[in-house]
Order: sequence, then structure tokens, then C-alpha cells
Amino acid sequence: MNSIVINVGNSNIRFGLFNDDNCDISWVINTKPYRTADELYVQMLMLYQTYKIQPKEIDKIIMGSVVPQLTKVMSSAIRKIHGINPVIVDRSTSSGVQAKSKQMGTDIYANLVAAHNLYPDRKKIVLDFGTALTASCVAENGETLGVIIAPGIVTALNSLISQTAQLPEIELVKPKTVLGLDTVTCMQSGMVYGFLGMVEGFIDRINEEVEDNCFVVATGGVSHVYKPLTDKIHVMDRLHTLKGLYFLGKDL
Repeated sequence: MNSIVINVGNSNIRFGLFNDDNCDISWVINTKPYRTADELYVQMLMLYQTYKIQPKEIDKIIMGSVVPQLTKVMSSAIRKIHGINPVIVDRSTSSGVQAKSKQMGTDIYANLVAAHNLYPDRKKIVLDFGTALTASCVAENGETLGVIIAPGIVTALNSLISQTAQLPEIELVKPKTVLGLDTVTCMQSGMVYGFLGMVEGFIDRINEEVEDNCFVVATGGVSHVYKPLTDKIHVMDRLHTLKGLYFLGKDL
């Protein structure tokens, strides 16, 4: 069965084409909260053409969203293209994971569901390097052990640049040295090694609190920057959240 899975996030909307449990193709567009259904309709059709996707060959659309004003608009565009309603999943959707909180975001819940399905029989930490930096932990039996939410790396960087007169926009990459002598290197060191220290601190403190050595998965837009810099992150998977949404909706 062919499914399109859509993760509507605060910064990006990620799409994935799933052939049964395998994600064959993935693409991303920028989130614009005031985008119309017609705009999404046109953009989605253009991307389908790019990736040679035939709407009539798609059996199911699964969607999770943390942007309420885009949920209805995206659903309207999907109905226009596919002639079917999307399966919308959220923290109330039944799974092997107990959300334990009515405030849990769909993306965090999907991250825990994916970890529970993909890496069973151990405690897991999922680090999501998105608009917010989140660390969520799930036990072997699917119990949610808790979540940490901090400012996202790009969010913090944009705030730093916008609130200062002389700090420039920079590329978020590992600097050549920790101690910089030029502004760009100094900022890169602060953003990369500062948040790396935060992430490693999260992992250590969670492990201490749950009295275990958790398996750590990293996902989200800039996770690829941090995975090579630490052995505390075991797997980097940009499609991790999409996989969680797929597991939530595939039997609905």
C-alpha cells in the first residue's frame, strides 16, 4: 500500500512517500501559517510531478500537525488532489505508547511511537532538533517517562542575530577551533558546542534519573550537525517523526 505521510511543523512541512513500512521519497517545504489551500494544492502537485508521484496510486494520507491553522487548509488541498480525507493523528491516537499528558505535541508523541516500534526492549531518548529542541524519553513498555523542551538551535541563532547590531548570519557548521578569533567562528563555536553541551547534559541527566543507559535517536533539521560530534547519540534519522506518524495512522 502506498501512503503519503505529512508532518506539519512550525518551521517546515515534511512529506514522505511510504511503500508499506518503507519511506522511499521525502521532501520539505517551508511552513507559512497563512498559506491558502489553493497555494498548497499547486505546490503539492508540482512536487508530485517532480518525484513522479501519481495521486491515484496513493491509498492513504496520514497527517500530524502542530500548526492548527494549517491543518484544515492542508486537508482541503489533499481532498482536492486525492478525493479522500486525510487520516489525522495526534496524542489521542491509540498506540503502544502512553502519552500521559493532554499537553503533549503530536510531533513528540510521534517521536516516541517511532522509537517504541523501531528500537524495542530498551529505554529510548529522542532528541528533536527542530524549532524547539526537545528530548523525550520512553520506557520499554511504552510508558512516557518525560520530556524536556528548550529553544531550538536555529530559533536561538535567529534571535541572537535579530537582537544585535553587528552579529552576522552564519552557517551552522562545526568551527575549525573552539576558541575563535573572528566573529563567525566565535558564533559557530557558541551555537555548535554550546548546544552540544546542553544535549549531552540532557542525556546524562535523563540516564541518571531513569537509572539506565538509554538508546539515543536524533532527528530534526540540524541533527546532522551534532551527531558526528558525540558518541552519546547512537542514530540520526531525519525521517524519525514521519515514521512515528506512519505507525500511528497505518491501521486507521
